[in-house]
Amino acid sequence: MELLADYALFLAKALTVVFAAGALLVLAAGLARRGSGEPGLTVERLNDHYAQLAQVLRRAAGDRDAWRRVAKVAKSERRSRRRGRVPRRARTYVIDFRGDLRATAVAGLREEVSTIIAVAANDDDVLVRLENAGGTVHEHGLAASQLGRLRAAGLRVTVAVDKVAASGGYLMAANADRIVAAPFALIGSIGVLAQLPNFHRWLKSRGVDFEMITSGRYKRTLTVFGENTDEGREKLREEIEDVHRLFKDEVARQREKLDIDAVATGEAWYATRALELRLVDEIATSDELLQRAAEERDLLLLKYRWKRRLPERLAERADALWAHAADFVATLAQRARLLR
Repeated sequence: MELLADYALFLAKALTVVFAAGALLVLAAGLARRGSGEPGLTVERLNDHYAQLAQVLRRAAGDRDAWRRVAKVAKSERRSRRRGRVPRRARTYVIDFRGDLRATAVAGLREEVSTIIAVAANDDDVLVRLENAGGTVHEHGLAASQLGRLRAAGLRVTVAVDKVAASGGYLMAANADRIVAAPFALIGSIGVLAQLPNFHRWLKSRGVDFEMITSGRYKRTLTVFGENTDEGREKLREEIEDVHRLFKDEVARQREKLDIDAVATGEAWYATRALELRLVDEIATSDELLQRAAEERDLLLLKYRWKRRLPERLAERADALWAHAADFVATLAQRARLLR
């Protein structure tokens, strides 16, 4: 029986390694294909996108007269637009930002923001569809400052949150003139977290010494492999409190009506509750906002594509998976608190 048990354990380990290797190969192949496109800026007119979807439905429903009439009008409008005969309408520039732990999408966001500032007119505005559960402080701070650039240029900025804007994601959202969230979007988490494992006792039990030489009293406060001290823990706690104060001050500066002490507890709320706390300004989905605006404005979706190497894309995907896992755990914890 021991032999069978050992064999079963070996077989399970071997299968795990094989499946993991296969999954990595599939992921690498998929990312290689996905990254084959040319870098640069693409612009899609969402008005045309919505009109085409409606035309598909009209045709499928057998409403031929309406389909032909609308198609004729659309064709005439496209021809006039190409010839520059259509009066310019106010524009809403649409940006998608999907966050991960290191806010890697900020590279494209910078280019999109710079382009909008260069061409936008006084009656134009910007809609940012934001999905971000937070991550590293300095990188999300940079992402938030990009939205601040839009406002500094005199553009009205709306952030639409359909799923989550938490921690660094909410820091970004707070830089908008208006925050709109779907009813069950997770909002808030104005707090700072630092955590790391420590293997010192495990290494010591196996006779392994770890040496670390630093210059500067607080060059390293806590370590993964060395023995941590109470002084190091206290210093790291002070640094976290400093970052939290910066976080609170920035959110309070951008949203003056917010009771920052009441919401800067690290908690996150569903949008219906967040509206009561003034973390958001309106309950609606990004689709509702766009459909409303499409009647009287031109909607232009901007996407800047970077040419990244395969290792960079693998690292980005790993960060995204980790962020989604953290978001899932935070959602479960928040749901458990709400059900108490």
